[in-house]
Amino acid sequence: MDQTTETVKKTASQSIDFWKIIKVFLSRWYWIAGCLVISLVIAWLYIWYTPPVYMTFASLKFDDKQGALSNAVRTSPDYSSMGNFTDKIKAESYVIKSNDVILNAIGRLNYKVSYFLKGRVRTTELYPTVPFTVDIAKQDSVNFSRAIYDISSVSSTSFKLGVSGSKSYKTYRYGQDISEGNMIFRVTTPVPSSGQYSFKFNSKYDFMGRAFGINTMEAAKFTNVMNLSNTDQNPVFAADILNAVMKEYVTYDASQRRKGAQQTIDFIDSQLEFLNEQVAASGTDLARYKTQNNVVDLNTNTQMAVGKLGDFEKQKTELNIAELGIRQLETQIAGNKQRIQINFDLEGEIGSLLGGLVTQLNSLIANREQKLTQFNPESAPIKDLDRQINEIKQAIRNNINSLHERNQKTIRYIDAQIAQVNQNLNRLPGTQKEFATLQSKFDINQKVYSYLSEKKLESQISAAAIVPGATIVNLAQPSFFPISPVPRQIYISALLAGLAAGAGLILLIRILNPYIYDKEAVEGLTTTPIIGVIRKFPEYIDQNSKQVLSVEKPKSVFAESVRSVRTNLSFMASHKKSKIICVTSEISGEGKSFITLNLAVTLALIDKKVLLVAADLRKSKLHKAFDTDNKKGLSNYLSGKYGLDEIIEHNTSHGIDFISSGPIPPNPSELLHSDKMVELFAILQDRYDYVLFDTAPVGLVSDAVPMIRNSDINLFVLRSGISQNRAASVPERISREYGLTNVAIVLNAFGDDALHANIYTTDYSRGSGNTYYYSDYSGYSGAGYYEDDKKWWEFWKRGSRG
Repeated sequence: MDQTTETVKKTASQSIDFWKIIKVFLSRWYWIAGCLVISLVIAWLYIWYTPPVYMTFASLKFDDKQGALSNAVRTSPDYSSMGNFTDKIKAESYVIKSNDVILNAIGRLNYKVSYFLKGRVRTTELYPTVPFTVDIAKQDSVNFSRAIYDISSVSSTSFKLGVSGSKSYKTYRYGQDISEGNMIFRVTTPVPSSGQYSFKFNSKYDFMGRAFGINTMEAAKFTNVMNLSNTDQNPVFAADILNAVMKEYVTYDASQRRKGAQQTIDFIDSQLEFLNEQVAASGTDLARYKTQNNVVDLNTNTQMAVGKLGDFEKQKTELNIAELGIRQLETQIAGNKQRIQINFDLEGEIGSLLGGLVTQLNSLIANREQKLTQFNPESAPIKDLDRQINEIKQAIRNNINSLHERNQKTIRYIDAQIAQVNQNLNRLPGTQKEFATLQSKFDINQKVYSYLSEKKLESQISAAAIVPGATIVNLAQPSFFPISPVPRQIYISALLAGLAAGAGLILLIRILNPYIYDKEAVEGLTTTPIIGVIRKFPEYIDQNSKQVLSVEKPKSVFAESVRSVRTNLSFMASHKKSKIICVTSEISGEGKSFITLNLAVTLALIDKKVLLVAADLRKSKLHKAFDTDNKKGLSNYLSGKYGLDEIIEHNTSHGIDFISSGPIPPNPSELLHSDKMVELFAILQDRYDYVLFDTAPVGLVSDAVPMIRNSDINLFVLRSGISQNRAASVPERISREYGLTNVAIVLNAFGDDALHANIYTTDYSRGSGNTYYYSDYSGYSGAGYYEDDKKWWEFWKRGSRG
């Protein structure tokens, strides 16, 4: 017993039907087609109204060689020794897009006046074409109007001019001074009579946004070639500005590289200017002393001492020049996030380490400049880079201090040697001592002067030999094939978007739909058996249910579906000779009265004695189907005003008896729960084969409960598109609450709406699910058994005859 009950409680086994999924989308193919059309129209409008964008390419090659004599002065870290130009290309990309380079590059172009041609859809920039000439006579360098001026030809000697969008246009002569927008200008050549032209005045800064669109990247790993690209709505401008930027960068790079050498030359010049006087004075003093004291020359030992003294002073001068380079490096390190250049030779272990640290610092500074385009200065990535930069700078400072200490130790040693030589010279006799002093002073000044003169010459030759660190490999050429918008790609994207939108709309409607549309949905939601599916009638149905379609359309699929329900009713409560059937639903509008009427009439057709009772005492409309006034009925009987025979009406046209609901009582629920209602059940069961009660919705009021508990069969109506998913669980809850086993579901007005159809199909082979056989009559078209089963060519023939 328990095992059987458990088996009955199992819901129907269901599996995905892929053909149903296909039918879902095919059922609303016109939605997808509409979305495709809309997306293609939007794509066409986008292509039509969007200005095309063009791209051009160029390339630069970096070379760290600076000439044959570059060893004297080194102006940048030796990237070639690293075997990898990636960091250099990354660092130089920011130099290329720096304000100085960009502004100077714009200055190479004809940027002051832009000319435009107005079209039906968009306005086109005419660069580099100049349809007419506008000369600027006087202009404020900053505060001048950037308004667009519309201009049109009036005659061969005059034209109209006005600010675009304004209604005020004035006529001027060609060559006449025009004072507008804080400037004075004149139009010197005729404006073409065909087309609508306009122009505007620019500063260099107005083009910076377009120039900043230049992109740089390494051509390949471990190469010294940079690829550059630029995009713009004007292909010629894109190429011209890219070429101008590359040329300006090459010039800028060469000038920056010569700065270090020039600083050394300037320092040497200041020293030579002082030493020139010292050499002349010391030479004069030495010659005078020789003449006055008749001294011819020093002995060999004294000459050696004087020579050592000159060599020591020369070495000390070399160290002082090195100190100049160290101080320059200290000044750069003290700067805020600036790239570092080493302008002196790095020797020894400390010098090599310092060169590597400077390279790392320049790489971090370049990385920081790149990150600032994406993050603000207070963000975590920038803060982390600042920390690393500070750490590298501190390491560089430590190395600089080591260089300082090394130089100072060397200078102290040289000073000690000079002091020792001077001490030896002090031991000489007076005349010889004085002569040795003058001789050593003259030799020192002359050696230092000669050394500095050689260094200056080396620096000048080195500066002259310095070449730019980059050469232009390929100049940019205008490309007249737009990269955006590309019609083919846009139309493909529009097709995909249209398909996705159409399919998405179908899925969205399905997801948002809370209603039941097919029997599979009900079979998956409840274990309550379904005894039949009544099809949706394709023609007009009277609101008052006056049409008994099972009789008026006996050969229709609707009538056959009602007969199917009638057949399954005979299997329910089969031990009962007379059956009381209660018909209810969750809410109103689900077709209780319509089904009850058609079932009653269909039962009467098989010679059954049938009574139809309108048991909805609150809002019954069933009496309208019989054209009665509803002045007396069930409410009168239950309240004791009329007897049973007085309220029963006989409908001879359909062969059934009928009890209307009667006037609406103040206490409908109490009347239906009275003992007299129980007595009525017993009386009617003796008189009729079938008694059908059309009750109030069980989901709204409790009026139907006593009839449900006392009926032999309870039919719960679910209507396609009206009943929600939650309604499918109501019959099961009723059965469980009142301990009933006689509840069954009738599906009403079900059609072939594939859009909302359940994608599952019920598998009855597993022995679970519905216990009654029934057909949903779907896919009956073409069977030829029903009068509403017309083939398409029959409609065509009928139309042609008409």
